[in-house]
Amino acid sequence: MEKSKVFFTDMHATSEANLLQKLERLMRRTGFEKIDFKNKFVAVKLHFGEPGNLAYLRANYAGVVCNYIKRLGGKPFVTDCNTLYVGGRKNGIDHLDSAYKNGYNPFSTGVHTIIADGIKGTEERLVPVENGEYVKEAKIGSAIMDADIIISLNHFKGHELTGFGGALKNLGMGCGSRAGKMEMHSAGKPHVDMNLCIGCGKCQKICAHDAPVITSGKASIAHNKCVGCGRCIGVCPKDAVLAAFDEANDVLNCKIAEYTKAVVQGRPSFHINLVIDVAPYCDCHAENDIAIVPDVGMFASFDPVALDMACADAVNRQPTVSGSVLEKHGHKHGDHFTDVSPETNWISALQHGQKIGLGTMEYELIEM
Repeated sequence: MEKSKVFFTDMHATSEANLLQKLERLMRRTGFEKIDFKNKFVAVKLHFGEPGNLAYLRANYAGVVCNYIKRLGGKPFVTDCNTLYVGGRKNGIDHLDSAYKNGYNPFSTGVHTIIADGIKGTEERLVPVENGEYVKEAKIGSAIMDADIIISLNHFKGHELTGFGGALKNLGMGCGSRAGKMEMHSAGKPHVDMNLCIGCGKCQKICAHDAPVITSGKASIAHNKCVGCGRCIGVCPKDAVLAAFDEANDVLNCKIAEYTKAVVQGRPSFHINLVIDVAPYCDCHAENDIAIVPDVGMFASFDPVALDMACADAVNRQPTVSGSVLEKHGHKHGDHFTDVSPETNWISALQHGQKIGLGTMEYELIEM
């Protein structure tokens, strides 16, 4: 397979070129303008950041991407799907509040913010996965599937389950509806925390398969009837219904690759990784630890697999930040991400992505 081109620029700025200008120059250098944006709906997929976390990407970067697309005649919007876990982005209303507070509003980005899977995380499309081994039909947020073009703007950092989060994590896991996220994270079915349940019956009312049962004022879920749609999680007023989160990390990575394939197949896509504030864990945390390595730069490519591979290699070439989790854990594995989260195996997502035709791990790095 021919090597994919990955373009790179560092984080040095001058009076002639600030970081936002360098980002646009990077995009132009890749051939970004070859995409036909004229009157096309463009989903700019990113992570708005969990409230309390300060490592997420500043909305200024999204503003550059969206304004560039508008100048090329496109109709961009920034978007993400609701979370499976309990937090500030669990439903569409709270998610919008969190996005606006973190700067993802029309004043900063110049475009509208859309929660792709709706108020309760149930607005989804079933998308067949070409060459899928673990997933036959991915459950993707409807607004993302309504878009003509997909642009991913990704904060590249560590992750406690997948090793790192980059383009594949942002696209695969991030574009999944609540049921999609459950399918990726869980081999089992949801369960009820009896200490939180008040027996209100809302889970019963929303279930089309009669899986929730109320006994002695508490709900339980009959797994022989449950299909894992996740609607009960979204509707519970006490956050008492919980996902299993029991999928093996390697299988999780493979499912993420297949969901990414579902998102990008059949339409133009382009991907940007900002390797800055490389926190050890996901931006879904309501806090962030200090970075494990110094800031590296901005990377862009039409190939998300090659892009993530180039960024992983770049991070592993960096020195360790003093006092970070990486320094405390040491370097037993010879890989920064594995040293931080030893139970992970980040390469499995890229290997599977290459196997199913999502992209290639072989890349040519072109520096600006």
